[in-house]
Amino acid sequence: MSRPGGWWRRKSTPAKVETYTRWSFHFVCLSEVAAIGLSSFAQVGGRLAVVLLLLVAVHAAVGMAVVSRALDWTRGRRPQPVRLLWTFGVLSAALAVAALGIAEHGPSGDGVDSAAGSVFGAALSYGAGMITLGMRDRRRVLALVGGFGAGAGLMSWALGVSGPVALATAAIVLAGAGFIAFTAVFSVWLLNAVFALDEARETRARLAVAEERLRFGRDLHDVLGRNLAVISLKSELAVQLARRERPEAVEQMIEVQRIAQDSQREVRDVVRGYREVDLETELSGARGVLRAAGIDCEVTGDTAGLPGEVQSVLGWVVREATTNVLRHGDAKECTVSVRRPEGRVVLTVRNDGAEAPSGKSGSGLAGLRERLSAVGGTLDAALAGQGEFLLVAEVPLTAETVLEVAS
Repeated sequence: MSRPGGWWRRKSTPAKVETYTRWSFHFVCLSEVAAIGLSSFAQVGGRLAVVLLLLVAVHAAVGMAVVSRALDWTRGRRPQPVRLLWTFGVLSAALAVAALGIAEHGPSGDGVDSAAGSVFGAALSYGAGMITLGMRDRRRVLALVGGFGAGAGLMSWALGVSGPVALATAAIVLAGAGFIAFTAVFSVWLLNAVFALDEARETRARLAVAEERLRFGRDLHDVLGRNLAVISLKSELAVQLARRERPEAVEQMIEVQRIAQDSQREVRDVVRGYREVDLETELSGARGVLRAAGIDCEVTGDTAGLPGEVQSVLGWVVREATTNVLRHGDAKECTVSVRRPEGRVVLTVRNDGAEAPSGKSGSGLAGLRERLSAVGGTLDAALAGQGEFLLVAEVPLTAETVLEVAS
């Protein structure tokens, strides 16, 4: 059974920001019902309060739909909800006109005028503000907010409200719509920035892998390029000598065989050097990379004397763990320790800001388990509570290895 809040911890940092943004604007829509719709019962009561509550509730429900569709469009999951934006704009204007009609032709009393005025201002302010979530052009946003403010003043003045009061109404709507619009524009910008930073981090990790592959390719080219050219020339020479029935052809082919064997040995050395990893070097590199990324990293333990195969496999564990810390979650601290209980060596990596491993990191951990199993080792990786992720790699030391370390 999953613990409460597990769904939140499993989300990536950009997904958390998107969820927070989405529900923040949903609550803004609900606040319209709480602040305007429910307060009408205290001002007018009876059937009129129910009518006002229903009107505001419909307006808020459509506004929540606008929030969802607009944010989906912002993230490229859906096309721009143009029809829904127009529908919400028309609905906001119609609700404002209805509120003015209630104030003019409805029951008399200050409470009715106050409730209708609140609905009027909220419909235009919330409407203009939420529509800006589905717009990118800043000039259109300014025109929309200014248009709703000017429309509020003109409608009030047309119904006989004095000039100063109509101007004040326009200013109130302009301020309310402008505040919500600014919040919407800033929230969308922040959301896009978080996703862009996450994509940049993913790109940086892929570039690091690509750079390592290029280095390996250059090493192979340096080893094979010259030798293959010599083999080609000597083979061609051997063919020409063989056609002339010269005995030197055998010597040339023997030389070709020797160069081919040397090339094979050199390629093996390159591959072995690529696969073998020095644990101390990997620990120092992990500390430097994590600190450069703003993550406080502490490394403890002694690696001196460990056999090459143990250092190699644990070095790969450090590489994969460092990559996961950088690419997944939002870690602030990371600790790496190497311990030597009797007859074994244990590498522990612990970091905060943890998220559940993705498919890619999961396949990486599976590869580490295969490497460790080849030397009789094990790997445990799981969430450790309080937003921490714990990775423990354990490798047994044979009797010969223990003697080597002790010496």
